Amino acid sequence: MDIIETPALDLLPLRVEHADEMAVVLSDPDLYAFTGGTPLSAQELRDRYERLVAGPPGWRNWVVRSREEKRLVGYVQATIDGETAEIAWVIGTPWQGRGLATASAEALVGWLLEQGISTIVAHIHPDHAASASVAASAGLRPTDRWHEGEVRWERTSA
Repeated sequence: MDIIETPALDLLPLRVEHADEMAVVLSDPDLYAFTGGTPLSAQELRDRYERLVAGPPGWRNWVVRSREEKRLVGYVQATIDGETAEIAWVIGTPWQGRGLATASAEALVGWLLEQGISTIVAHIHPDHAASASVAASAGLRPTDRWHEGEVRWERTSA
């Protein structure tokens, strides 16, 4: 899997060894307000990362590393099925509001387009204005379709 670079961030292919640092990044319960769930321990993340790394080839997962801080700050993911990819992004609470989610999502969408993906989808809670802004910046637009209480956002290339 490729490393995806932006001026301030590196999107590094997920490794099991990232679990300890990511457990800290993802430890704020407020991070799960719109998506549900609770923070996982480092061991639980290691177990999850083992499954993700070994998963089908369409499962693509990157951790987001801030070059300035020289540390992990979140993750992005894409589940690719043919020419469609469903994406998601999470930036840890201490690093939110700095444009890192936008930069990460834009970089991921750009990479997917380069890979020949023609439809990019994200599901966003209707009250999550920050994620809606990130999706819009990455070129996705809301549709009238819903999935499990979330709005389907989509970008289709010609």
